[in-house]
Amino acid sequence: EVQLVDSGGDLVQPGGSLRLSCAASEFTFSTHIMSWVRQAPGKGFEWVSTINTGGGSATYAEAVKGRFTISRDNAKNTLYLQMNNLKAEDTAVYFCSRRKWDSGWLYDYWGQGTKVTDSS
Repeated sequence: EVQLVDSGGDLVQPGGSLRLSCAASEFTFSTHIMSWVRQAPGKGFEWVSTINTGGGSATYAEAVKGRFTISRDNAKNTLYLQMNNLKAEDTAVYFCSRRKWDSGWLYDYWGQGTKVTDSS
């Protein structure tokens, strides 16, 4: 069974940094596009970033562009999200997700989520 395990969430002050990780197992990680998605308290899911299979190309939501960096280590089957200059509005549960093409890009597996909270 495909597994995605999110970690790294914490209390953080505005302006601080945090790195989230997503450990993948039971599938060929290097052949799948991966994304980070977040859900703020009381709100819907919001796409954050996507990275291609080799790690050389990434896209970001406007709200995080220039502050967040997605990366991956295919040798370690791990996806990362480096978050810098955090803002109160970044408070959310962050999920990694595997992407699948089926008449459109879908999110077919999700991590359990890791919580990032503004400590101010």
